[in-house]
Amino acid sequence: MSVLRTKPISEVIAQSRTDADEDRPGLRRHLRARDLTGFGIGIVIGTGIFTLTGIEARDSAGPGVVISFAIAGVVALLAALCYAELASSVPAAGSAYTYAYATMGEIVAWIIGWDLLLEFALGAAVVARGWSGYLAELLGLPTTWFGEEGSVVNLGAIGIVLLLGAVAIVGVRESARVTNLLVLVKVGICVFVVAAGLFFVKAANLTPFIPPAAPAGPGDEGIRQPVTQVLFGLEPSVFGFVGVLSAAAVVFFAYTGFEAVANLGEETRRPRRDLTLGLLGTLLISTVLYVGVSLVMVGMVPYTEIDRSAPIAAAFNAVGAGWAGVLVSIAAVAGLTSVILVDLVAMGRIGFAIARDGLIPPSVAAIHPRWGTPYRISAVMTVAVALLAGFLPLSALADLVSIGALCAFVIVSIAVPILRRKRPELDRPFRVPFSPVLPIVSALACLYLMLNLSVETWLRFGVWMLLGALIYFGYGYRRNRLARRGGATPEPRQPSPTG
Repeated sequence: MSVLRTKPISEVIAQSRTDADEDRPGLRRHLRARDLTGFGIGIVIGTGIFTLTGIEARDSAGPGVVISFAIAGVVALLAALCYAELASSVPAAGSAYTYAYATMGEIVAWIIGWDLLLEFALGAAVVARGWSGYLAELLGLPTTWFGEEGSVVNLGAIGIVLLLGAVAIVGVRESARVTNLLVLVKVGICVFVVAAGLFFVKAANLTPFIPPAAPAGPGDEGIRQPVTQVLFGLEPSVFGFVGVLSAAAVVFFAYTGFEAVANLGEETRRPRRDLTLGLLGTLLISTVLYVGVSLVMVGMVPYTEIDRSAPIAAAFNAVGAGWAGVLVSIAAVAGLTSVILVDLVAMGRIGFAIARDGLIPPSVAAIHPRWGTPYRISAVMTVAVALLAGFLPLSALADLVSIGALCAFVIVSIAVPILRRKRPELDRPFRVPFSPVLPIVSALACLYLMLNLSVETWLRFGVWMLLGALIYFGYGYRRNRLARRGGATPEPRQPSPTG
């Protein structure tokens, strides 16, 4: 009875095919590489490109926000390489949770699973409120029910979460079709933004590219300052290269969703090939779009005049191209819709994996006989996100999404060399180059970005982890599958084909 007991990879692979020992059908394999890339871009291209660009350019980095997006993209790409090796070798629901269970032990797996639920739940809720605000702006709806300020309940956020939750429950194939359509709309408009915006870029707006460091305001001191400034006794400041790094840690929120692709391993037709293509394709396309759009935005208007709530649309309005601003608003609604949908799909798969292992009640992991989806856990997660989105203004908690994702990426990066040492004979369709050097660099880079988040974010993250520890030791530690049979079974020492 150890918190570091591991789950045999042979069992993970067997579960990914079917749960016949418990007379339950497995998840349906409907997805191809283009569907995975659609899911990935669907969740990555959203809040970051339509909101965070303006906030971080104006408050932290100036035009240097372009560098912030590039840094965050490189760190995310390093983590994606590690995800690609593990996902193609062990294509199972749960992504980082499942990898940690097979390599570092049960307690680490629980921590990361609990962490991922926080990441996707808050991400979906925050984006749902942003979606409601964009819709109100487009259609002139009352802010009392669709706005962020002065409203008791946000009906728009609740409505879109419940609607997309139903789509996620009905089937992953249907979710993929909706997501791919929305992705085509927003990628097309993002390309348009870059092409049209280049005509309005002024060199004066890009100088200085990294504004000189300045003392932080009253709202950025104390527990609101980055951990690095506290650890090294630095004066709280914004802009300069410190501001660029702080902005990189925050805009990392924009990239966090790509690990949702790894959660779909059990629903992919050819996971050995398609998971790698989906993960790397998502990051490459998204990084290029983010850097291009952010460069155009800071070049169109001075960073001190960028609108925080709708920066891209407002930038076109400022240069007299209001018609383009309308197109951007339409793309924002489409973009945020796909983010919410993929968040809900990913949460259902993570919860399914945790419940299947018995760390939470296994009954919620039931697969619908017709739709082939984990409908119970998906329904529970949908209702929880709807309540969060409807009643809590979550913009202040958005940094928790970044710290949650970065924590997961650290563990996934470490898991690669550990699994290579424990199972050198495992069939690996994709291998991270220069291992263990590159995985270690990935883990350190993610940890450094975590340290550039505020002390306040770390404290909130600690409270969530404490709550998770209470649930684990109160229920999962003694009632999960490994505990009931007395620990892990010996791992067979032969290659394990993954289909």
